[in-house]
Amino acid sequence: MNTLWIRSLGLGVIAIAALAEPMLGHAKAVEKELFPVESVLFDKKHALTYPTVAGKFMVYNENHMDSFSVVRVPVDQTDMEGKRVDPTMLNEVLRQGVALKDGGIGYVSNRVGPISAWFWQGKGDSHIAIANMALFRGGLVPGHLNATPDAKIWCFDATLQKIRHNQLLNEFVNPNNNELLGQDWRIYNSNYVAYKMAYRDVKTGTHNKLHSPSLFIFKRANSELSMLPNAFDGSISPNGKQVAFVREVNGNYDLWVQNIDGTGLTQLTTGTFGEFEPAFSPDGKQLAFVSNRDSAGNVRHTSIYVMNIATGATTRITNAAHATDGGVTWKNNHTLIFHSNRSLEKPQNKTVSDWNLWQVEF
Repeated sequence: MNTLWIRSLGLGVIAIAALAEPMLGHAKAVEKELFPVESVLFDKKHALTYPTVAGKFMVYNENHMDSFSVVRVPVDQTDMEGKRVDPTMLNEVLRQGVALKDGGIGYVSNRVGPISAWFWQGKGDSHIAIANMALFRGGLVPGHLNATPDAKIWCFDATLQKIRHNQLLNEFVNPNNNELLGQDWRIYNSNYVAYKMAYRDVKTGTHNKLHSPSLFIFKRANSELSMLPNAFDGSISPNGKQVAFVREVNGNYDLWVQNIDGTGLTQLTTGTFGEFEPAFSPDGKQLAFVSNRDSAGNVRHTSIYVMNIATGATTRITNAAHATDGGVTWKNNHTLIFHSNRSLEKPQNKTVSDWNLWQVEF
């Protein structure tokens, strides 16, 4: 087991150890690296997750113990001191950072009501509510926040199941599972949301006791809010014309896409295992995503893939022996940034307990 597993983020040691070392039933020989990965940011004291890139900036989430912040740095100088959106009041939590092209930062906070979505425009001290309606202040719990680079169209998902709604409000402030910081897709599945020593594989036929969430798309120009049932992990294309998302049916997670106006619903993947966290390339022609298709549905062993949307041709980008790769975003049309629990010393075959940021060019 990797010696860095003792760096807990306020959780039990057993949970941290389980993340650092995969179940032996899924172990396999180390494969040759498909495309070389390199560290972007590695912090032994903080969990760094879910990077997003727009224009010259990268935004990511930072967590240490009970402190949650959103950080923006120059995408080509990530080690520079960046703009931080820190809590402005006692017990405030900021999560789900989103990069905007002019340096703005989207995020979700509990500063007004239970949870609401906001963005800072990149200048001054003003923070703008994404919508002036009660839905963003507790009627819904916005998750997986995403936006066009110009901040004109936003999307998020939320559960309509009352008991899960209340649980998510609590878990926003006090996550009970360190793994979920880097695997947020698990919050809507009863088999994976709570920490376990071992999980059922993600595959067709696995019964989920929780209700499916819905995806909400909001247009700031006219305050139109539309809902897409059984959908989450939304990603809006850079031109604002399409949205890609995840739909779970009978235990299987597949990628779908449709036009923002509701037309052209298309299923992109039909595999036995899971595809999650889609992200459009800057030119809108490719879709990066996370999957455990090559680990037979292993929850903790996920890799990054890229699909040509027009042809469906898919390329596997990462293949570390045990890593949990996720939160993929595009630096440019041939470079991806993602978070992972890879070891800095041996990133292809060792893991640690924390999440850090990595880059791969293909």
